[in-house]
Amino acid sequence: MTGPDAPAALRATGLGFRYRARSGWALRDCEFTVPSGRITALVGRNGAGKSTLLHLAGGLLHADSGEIRVLDAVPGTSEARARVALLTQDKPLYPRFTVADTLRMGEKLNSTWDQVAAERTVCEGGIPLTARVGELSPGQRTRVALALALGKRPELLLLDEPMADLDPVARGEIMAALMAEAADRGMSIVLSSHVLPELEQTCDWVLLLKDGRVELSEDADALRESHVILTGHADQADPLAGRHTVVHRRTAGRQTTALVRQHGPLHGDWHVEQPRLEDILVGHLQAADADDMVRTAAAERTEAAA
Repeated sequence: MTGPDAPAALRATGLGFRYRARSGWALRDCEFTVPSGRITALVGRNGAGKSTLLHLAGGLLHADSGEIRVLDAVPGTSEARARVALLTQDKPLYPRFTVADTLRMGEKLNSTWDQVAAERTVCEGGIPLTARVGELSPGQRTRVALALALGKRPELLLLDEPMADLDPVARGEIMAALMAEAADRGMSIVLSSHVLPELEQTCDWVLLLKDGRVELSEDADALRESHVILTGHADQADPLAGRHTVVHRRTAGRQTTALVRQHGPLHGDWHVEQPRLEDILVGHLQAADADDMVRTAAAERTEAAA
């Protein structure tokens, strides 16, 4: 179900998770809501907690604090498993099965199985149903794993870097297949990816993680409309920061270029450009790196003083 009364695709309240074998929290105090019917870009640096979040949503992990809900259901319950599909990076498949065997397994495990959709996903990639999974290329195996996920007819599809090992042509084909399925079914998709340019035309919601916490959870168009790239004399930078949020700034000589989130009208002699979604995401990620450097330097000074 989509629309104003539909349950949120993902909702987290005070969500935290800690791997026992590691120090620190993988996720901490996460609060966000992802509306249903959206194609969400899950973005963050390596180690930000993206895979952990998707594994929690898919019921493979359990939170240490707070809670997460998928379509208002508890992850891992029978209700959630029937409505949610998770495709992980390793794409676990039986290498000795044929593609047809794999799809038959999907049919036996899912009461809402759509054989037509599953076979269409496979056949559009030119993959014979008689081929053994272990003999397929990485891109073909990804298509078979995606066929299993889509054949389930999920209301929410969670994708953890599913196309990291594919060439650009294969990624484009699979993204097109996902967009078509989302449009036909009104399915919600949460897609973790490092390939930011591919998210520009496909994703309409952004969930950005920074050091295990949520930095952004917003409509993609609203992000584009609220941010600008400004170029001008460096003397104007400090007054600018007093009125607006300077996400990231780069100064060369007397000239400053800044990604800014506006809070009201701009003042000063600035050259103004509208950023792409990629520019905004990269700017926020660079800001996260700068914050880390400041904290590290402060910690080193404290340690040296001690």
